[in-house]
Amino acid sequence: MTDKPQQEQNTESTIKVRQVTDVHANWSNQGPLQDGKFSYQLILDNGAEEALIMPTAQDAKALRDFFDDAESVYYDTQNEVLIFGKIQ
Repeated sequence: MTDKPQQEQNTESTIKVRQVTDVHANWSNQGPLQDGKFSYQLILDNGAEEALIMPTAQDAKALRDFFDDAESVYYDTQNEVLIFGKIQ
């Protein structure tokens, strides 16, 4: 008899590229007269996995535009690379 939960775990661990299905933006205060820190929480494949990226303020702005303009976005979990589909 096959162990279905184990098979599902094996399948999940072999997936290296997932679709970004939602993005949550965050900013945290680092203290008086200090630059804050930005982060994006990436929801992958409708919650199958999550990833956190912490770009600079300048990169956060560029990423926001890409997230907004891209037809689709994927995240390579192994290499930690965002892949933007057709930019409109």
